[in-house]
Amino acid sequence: MSDGISNKQLGPLSRVVLEFDRTIKRLVEKAKQPGFTLADWAPLANLVAVEEFSRIGVWREEMNWQEYIEFLTKWATSTTFDDTLRRITEVSNLVFFEIQERNGGADDAGEVVPVNTNTVFEFNDAGKIRHLDVYIQGRF
Repeated sequence: MSDGISNKQLGPLSRVVLEFDRTIKRLVEKAKQPGFTLADWAPLANLVAVEEFSRIGVWREEMNWQEYIEFLTKWATSTTFDDTLRRITEVSNLVFFEIQERNGGADDAGEVVPVNTNTVFEFNDAGKIRHLDVYIQGRF
């Protein structure tokens, strides 16, 4: 890993979170291609307990899996996305994933907007992501 963390230092759930992040990055690029559909989020769904999934976002909005991939599709088709890992901490069935995100798109006149994000990933007993809580520090 280029951020100085080796896989040996990571717990199994932290590895899932990093795969989730890598998959998001790949699919954000793919979403800009013609023919992208909600079904194209399947690689991400492989990491998620889709039937029990929920996400609480920055403004306390709640989403189930279907709503989340609709949200991701709208976002991914209109932005660029990259991030840098700041910290990742695994405790019990939780992973705290702190990154600096860099997003840019039509809404920002192409400007790349950095924000600090902490997402708390909660896992079920099968090691699938069942819940996300998203916290963002940035300019709005």
